[in-house]
Amino acid sequence: MDLQALIIFLVIGAIAGWLAGTLVKGYGFGLLGNIVIGIIGAYIGAWLLPQIGFGMSGLIGAIVSATIGAIVLLLLIGLVRKVA
Repeated sequence: MDLQALIIFLVIGAIAGWLAGTLVKGYGFGLLGNIVIGIIGAYIGAWLLPQIGFGMSGLIGAIVSATIGAIVLLLLIGLVRKVA
């Protein structure tokens, strides 16, 4: 992975994490936390969406997929916090 791809990956993660934190109220983790949530969400979205029959490509597709994955992750974190 070259430097440009890494920067794009981090920017997509930050955008997805910020969008997910905005859409799922009360689960913002700051800039670094949003990047981490977005990156993990990108992996979740890349796995989950093809499983249910949705394939996305391109930059917008990557952001949407990562955002959906980050939302799923934030909802799971919320469930774990309620149980604990």
